[in-house]
Order: sequence, then C-alpha cells, then structure tokens
Amino acid sequence: MKDEDSALALYSSILQEVAESKAEPKSVQQHYRRSFSGFAAKLTEEEANRLARHERVVAVFPNEKKQLHTTRSWDFIGFPLQAERATVESDVIIGVLDSGIWAESESFNDKGFGPPPSKWKGTCQSSKNFTCNNKIIGAKSYKADGFFTNEEPNSPLDINGHGTHTASTAAGNPVSPASMLGLAQGTARGGAIKARIAVYKVCWLDEGCSDADILAAFDDAIADGVDIISVSIGGFSGGNYFKHVISIGAFHAVRKGVLTVTSAGNSGPRYSSLSNFSPWSITVAASTIDRKFVTKVELGNNITYEGVSINTFDLKGELYPIIYGGDAPNKGFDSTISRFCFSDSLDKKLVEGKIVLCDGRSGAIGTFDAGAVGALLQGQSYRDLSPSLPLPGSYLDLQDGTSILDYINSTRIPTATIFKTDATKDTVAPIVASFSSRGPNIITPEVLKPDLVAPGVDIIASWSPVSPPSGVDGDNRTLSFNIISGTSMACPHVSGAAAYVKSFYPTWSPAAIRSALMTTARQLNPKNNLHAEFAYGAGQIDPSKALYPGLVYDAGEIDYVRFLCGQGYSSRSLQLVTGDSSSCTETSSARDLNYASFALFSPPSNSNIVSGSFNRTVTNVGSATCTYKAHVIGPEGLIIEANPNVLSFTSLNQKLSFVLTINGTINEAVASASLTWDDGKVQVRSPIVVFTTA
Repeated sequence: MKDEDSALALYSSILQEVAESKAEPKSVQQHYRRSFSGFAAKLTEEEANRLARHERVVAVFPNEKKQLHTTRSWDFIGFPLQAERATVESDVIIGVLDSGIWAESESFNDKGFGPPPSKWKGTCQSSKNFTCNNKIIGAKSYKADGFFTNEEPNSPLDINGHGTHTASTAAGNPVSPASMLGLAQGTARGGAIKARIAVYKVCWLDEGCSDADILAAFDDAIADGVDIISVSIGGFSGGNYFKHVISIGAFHAVRKGVLTVTSAGNSGPRYSSLSNFSPWSITVAASTIDRKFVTKVELGNNITYEGVSINTFDLKGELYPIIYGGDAPNKGFDSTISRFCFSDSLDKKLVEGKIVLCDGRSGAIGTFDAGAVGALLQGQSYRDLSPSLPLPGSYLDLQDGTSILDYINSTRIPTATIFKTDATKDTVAPIVASFSSRGPNIITPEVLKPDLVAPGVDIIASWSPVSPPSGVDGDNRTLSFNIISGTSMACPHVSGAAAYVKSFYPTWSPAAIRSALMTTARQLNPKNNLHAEFAYGAGQIDPSKALYPGLVYDAGEIDYVRFLCGQGYSSRSLQLVTGDSSSCTETSSARDLNYASFALFSPPSNSNIVSGSFNRTVTNVGSATCTYKAHVIGPEGLIIEANPNVLSFTSLNQKLSFVLTINGTINEAVASASLTWDDGKVQVRSPIVVFTTA
C-alpha cells in the first residue's frame, strides 16, 4: 500500500508542477500500478505539452475512444471438435478486453469445470445481475469518467453483444443446436473449449472504448495471471509505439510472458490502414469461410434476383408494393439524398407498407424507421459480407438493382417479395475480406503485418439477448446467437488457437506461440487477395498443425528493447516505460528482429534494384536429431538465399542461426516469395515480401 501511496503522490506532484497557475488543483483520475506505471488526468493542451517535456514522462497522449472491430469457422480451418486436447487446457486463462459478457449464455456454463487454476489472482465484480463461475473466473468493468446509466450500469454485463461474441469464439463451450433463428444451424463453440475466461469490460454503448480504461484493464489482466489477452479493439494512432495504448499494454504483457492478440481493423482494403501493429503482439486479419448467406428477391413479373444479407424474416412469398427511395423524398430532402434512404430522408406516407429500393448499403435504418416492409440495397462495395438488417432485405449488385429500378419505372403497380436467407457453399474461400485492414506497418514497414488471417466474415457465436442483432434500435428480436463480421471476429479465433497451443507448451514464450501459428499457416494466393501478404500475413491459421511446428523463431523482452533502440527510442524513454534499467547498449534493425516473416522495403527507383539481408535464429522444438534444408520460392528477377542452407540439429531446444539475403529487381509494387525449412516431415514456412511503397 505504501508503494501505491508514494506513486500516487508522485503523480499528483508532477501534475501540480505542470498545472496552469490559476487553475484548480489537478487530480489523478486513474493510475496504473500493478504491471506498469502511469496515470490519467484532465489537462489543458498547454498543460499536456508541459507534461510531455517533464523529465519523468515518456509519452503523453489524449484519452481517445477506440472502436470495437465488428460455427462453421473452426471446422473450415481444419480444427474439428474432436481435435487432440491437452489435459491442462483448463489451466489456460484468456483475458478478453471488450464490451463485457453475457454470463448466462450456455457457452459459459461451468458444468464439469473445477476451481480456477492457482495462478489466478483476479476478482469478480459481482452484482444482482452478474456473477462469475468456474468458466468465467473473473470480471471487472472500467470507466474512468465514472458516469453510468440505468441502461448500462457499472457491471461487466454485456449490453452490446460484441464481447459475448468474441469470448465465445475464443473459448466458448460447444453448444448444440445453435442457430440464428434457424439460420446456420449446428454446434457453436470456441477454439480452446476448456480454457477459462477473464472479462475486462472497457467498451460502452455509444461511447466506445477509452484509452485510459484499456490501459487499466491491461494493468490488471497482466497481474491477474492471464495467459492470453484478446483485444478486438482498435483506432488509428501516431507513429510512435508508446503513444498507442494497445501497443503499450501488449509490451508490458510480453515482458511478463503474456501474449496479446489484436484485430487488424476494418478500414480495408486501403493500404497502410492497420489499427494494431506492434511487433510484440499478433495482428489478425479477417477472411471468408466456405459458407455464404444469400437472399432471393422475386418481382411481380416472376423474375428472381439473388443478393446477400442475414435475413431471418419471412414474408411468406407475399408480394408488396415496391418504390424507389429517390421517388419518396421527405420534406427538406431531395431525391439525391432520399435515394440512399438515409435516416429521416424518406416520406413515411409514401414508403410505409412497401419495399424500398435504395442506392448504396446504408439504407436499412432509414427504411426501418419510415415503416417500410423491406429494403433492397444495391452497390458494389463490401459484397463479400452479408449485412444484417432490422427488416426483410437483400444487398444486390448494381446490375440487378438497375434491372429492378427499370421494372419499377415501367410497371403500373410494381410489386416484390423477399425470401428468408439461405446458406450456400462458397467455393473460393478463404479470401481476405474487403473490409480487413492492410499493411504495411505504419511505424515499422519492415515488420510484416498483419501476421495471420482467420475467419471473420458471417461468424455465428453467442450473443446478448438484450442487444438488437442488427445493431438498430427497435429491432426487437431476442437472440442467443448472432451472425456478424469484422476483424473482431477473426481475432478471437487466433486467441483461441494460441490458448490451444499454450495448453500443450505452457513454457513457450509469446513469440514462440506466434511463430508456431505463422509457420504452419495455410498459404493464400496473392493473385486473389489485394495487397498479398499485407492482407493476410503468413496465411490462415491451422491450430492442429501449430502443435508441431518443428522450428520456432523465438524472441523476448531484450530483443524488443534492442529493436526499439534501433528505431530511435532512447535509454531514458525505455526506462520510463519499463521501470527498470533497460538501456540502448545494443541495437538491432527491424530486419534483424527474430520474426517468422521477412519484409524488405526498397524505395522506388528507375532501376528497381533491391538488396537486403536478415539475421535469424531458429530453435528446434521437433525431433532431437534432424536436418532441415532451405527451399525458396520467389519471382523472376530475385535471388533469395539462406546461408547456411542446411541446418543440422543434435538436440531439442538447440538454436542455429542463418542469414537470408535478397538481391535483384522487381517489376511490381509488392513481390511475394517464401522460405521453407524442410526436414522431410515438417515444413517451416515463412512469407517473404519485397515492396517499393510504404
């Protein structure tokens, strides 16, 4: 307690030093003490600038709001319910930073679970509407401003649904039968079904997720004894790892042997759009699975069109009048606005009881609020995911939308009906989702991000029954399971896979687990995915193969410290963050960070000549005696060599080093290649990307 009091006194003293002379005394709103040092306070811009110059301070940044990045999927990636399980899987704890959890879901029933593992040091914030059990072993809510509402009180209870969905995807029990009102029937489950869950509620309805709360949750999760931290949250930050709260939290986590898994973000397919990118965490992109949801529309002339949506409503084939949104503007709007069916833009008298054709994919709320029977949306963007609507609807391509508009304009009494959604097979999956954020890493382009891709499109998982499934107020359907999309859904797939690997190898470092997942991932085709490795990293996870990676690229705190020193961070700034005597006596470049991928940036030139080398060390975790040979695949014009090209191991955990060199020319902005170490039984594959635009 004395240490806590002295830290609080120090923070208060620093605040008074930087406070404006006529200002009220400053107070610490929140401080972090269990796993790292820091505090949150209300400051003017000038006071914040003074604080940033203080000798005891490494970084000052505004308390921004981050956003949530919103089950066939496990089977699709080759990880069946009957997969080999470690007896100690129930000792693994996944900490989920999100919107809370609906503890009464069957996904979190603790039948068959014993007491929490002895390493668990956390607590449960119980209340009349929330209790923990032996599956959800801890839960706490965070809100630095202390303002709560009747709708969402101070409780880990999930009113949003997002946190329940991600937690059950990572570690939910098998639940069967599960479906969204009959759609996507089957068994819903997580990856590490026996793992425990610790809940850290940092995201709130209509308010997002504040930086101060995220840091407080990291601080507690690390000290509580979690093994994996799953963070399906993100937001853009500046070009400094220590001004990005999730990077800061993940850095302190990795120092304690805790792996952080993060979502890449939903700002794709734009280049350099990642929300999370630190080298000491895993960044996960989103991909499709071999199931898609299609919704048919039939016009009064008996012509049928097929779009995509999540439509559980049944019009029973009844035909309704259909009108174009551009022909029904509300007072104060014209057709240039009403055609998109934005909120309040439609004349209720003209659209009530009718199906409305809208331009774009944003008309669901406007049509719903105006009393429409259904909505037909049309557009070409994000056609790889099915929108969930609060009324019967389908998202059609532009060509079909144009044909329907022609029908409306040429028919005296145009009519249509919308059928319930059907599930069909997607034969081209997996493809990286169009919304999934792309690399390169905005701070360090030569650390390849994202690391991996996992299912994130139309994923069914547990849901909070008090949350509208479409996210639209007034949608009164009550669901135990919901289908949603986002890198938020991809992230917990990797969190569950990481927990699964951790259960077999409890002593493995976060880097070793990440390496195992990366080098055993299923390669995706760069021709089918915009921005290639910057879309999918090493490829799609394969948890079962990750148990037998053969070799791992390991790294620890000292490696990340040397990397940061090589990036220009000073010994002083490192010590202020780490709280120890870390110093920049040694540095390493991004190319020499012991990562399971290789990224070479070469600024564009007339000659297109590229050249670079990478130092790597691999650790033998396979057979005690084995010999691996290097196999390189790359485009014409590039000479890629590993030296030595044969690695002979004589014992387990033996480490051997090699240098990868790349020389030659490229004729495109991004060139894909790979290095695979092969002992005849195990293939240890690493992606190589050479690029000219950062």
